[in-house]
Amino acid sequence: EKRGKGKKGKKKKKGGGGGAGPSREPEDEAALAAGEEAELAAALEESARLEEGRRAAEAQGPSSAAEAPAPREEEPPADFICPITTELMSDPVMAADGHSYERSAIERWLATKSTSPMTGEALVHTFLAPNHTLRRQIREWQQARA
Repeated sequence: EKRGKGKKGKKKKKGGGGGAGPSREPEDEAALAAGEEAELAAALEESARLEEGRRAAEAQGPSSAAEAPAPREEEPPADFICPITTELMSDPVMAADGHSYERSAIERWLATKSTSPMTGEALVHTFLAPNHTLRRQIREWQQARA
């Protein structure tokens, strides 16, 4: 397991070995990363779905239970969906790759990786900036269809 922060492969070369070793390593890492990503995405998706269901139930209250199916008909804009959880974001943050993610999902991702979930490239830093504009747009979209 690599724990490097942004210095992919630079310090790992240990002389000799020809071209076979380094050319296999990224493939092995890619396969592991893809498996881990799929596993994490599935777990995060289920967690986010349950959390969103709880929030929706709290927000609607008992009086609007008959209207519950209506909001599900309209799909949210793609920019409002977290690429990790594939769910509507409630606390979007921007990572070093310029993409926005649900805070809890990208924090879990960064707990074990230092790469972009979107590009697979090394992130230059792991600082997560709140995306206030996107959060406001999501809330406005939710209110407009409520």
